[in-house]
Amino acid sequence: MRFQTPLVPARLMRRYKRFLADMELSDGRTVTAHCPNPGAMTGLAEPGARCWLEPTDAPDRKLKFGWRLVEHETGHFTGVDTSVPNRVLRAALEARQVEALKPYTRVRAEVKYGQGSRIDFLLTGDGLADCYVEVKSVTLSRMPGLAEFPDTPTARGAKHLHELSAMATEGHRAVMLFLVQRTDAGAVTVAADIDPAYAAALAKARRAGVGVMALGAGITPEGITVGAPLPFRPPA
Repeated sequence: MRFQTPLVPARLMRRYKRFLADMELSDGRTVTAHCPNPGAMTGLAEPGARCWLEPTDAPDRKLKFGWRLVEHETGHFTGVDTSVPNRVLRAALEARQVEALKPYTRVRAEVKYGQGSRIDFLLTGDGLADCYVEVKSVTLSRMPGLAEFPDTPTARGAKHLHELSAMATEGHRAVMLFLVQRTDAGAVTVAADIDPAYAAALAKARRAGVGVMALGAGITPEGITVGAPLPFRPPA
């Protein structure tokens, strides 16, 4: 996925009301950008952080910049837009670029299932059990090389795991897929100290037959793509 408009660098001044961030552009102007991430953004929203913004001149947009990336001092990038994983993963699934899911030839997004929920992707293929794929964006990292989910308690995430478990019990294939939007991560785990209920729900889901997958991402100011598989490490 290429960004529609070339990104511009900025420095974060402050993030507030979850969805707003004041930024200083390289020419000294101060602008307010939309922050497309409702999470805690631990380690990503410190004043002075180098960020990349996507400008827009769409007349229906009140805010003319969207926050897309954080560039770390190490040169690595983190994507902060929680809508990106579904977009880049859909393209990869349709192109059959995700090796573990390559046999599936048809991809449907946002299909109703469970108790009033929608699955991110329902994959089907001739002679194959239907595959229900739930996607989570992972941006937290508190230890070098290790990404963690979630960064804040998520009752909704636990509900999705219960519904995936039900699909697995019915004989379908069910997959919890973590897309890690960090170029400095070599593995992913569950932040059990942040959300013990989610950690317990994931452990129960795995016992019910839900598979866990993790994929990295290629991230630059030009765009974001699905990367190589990453190992999942269950919490101790």
